[in-house]
Amino acid sequence: MDTITIKLDYPITLDGVLRDTLTMRRPKVRDVRGATKRAQDDDELREITLFAMLADVAPDELEQMDMADYVAMQRAYDSFRTPRPIARKDRQGDGEAPAA
Repeated sequence: MDTITIKLDYPITLDGVLRDTLTMRRPKVRDVRGATKRAQDDDELREITLFAMLADVAPDELEQMDMADYVAMQRAYDSFRTPRPIARKDRQGDGEAPAA
């Protein structure tokens, strides 16, 4: 899953257009590093900056979101961070040496 589209219960204006969905792409390490650098020690600004980068919108536009929609965006981000299960054929048994 490379993107998630979030249905907004409370539409917002983005780039002059009223929108009821927001699409977020999977984060890269450089996105997290860039947001951290811009926000310095402000954790809330870091998250808003990161989410704005992933959704290709301005951070101040995200700040107008209803909190319920923002929580949905946080959940979408969290889903990207959940590791995919490893297929059985790709797993090794606990404590087993790799097959030669």
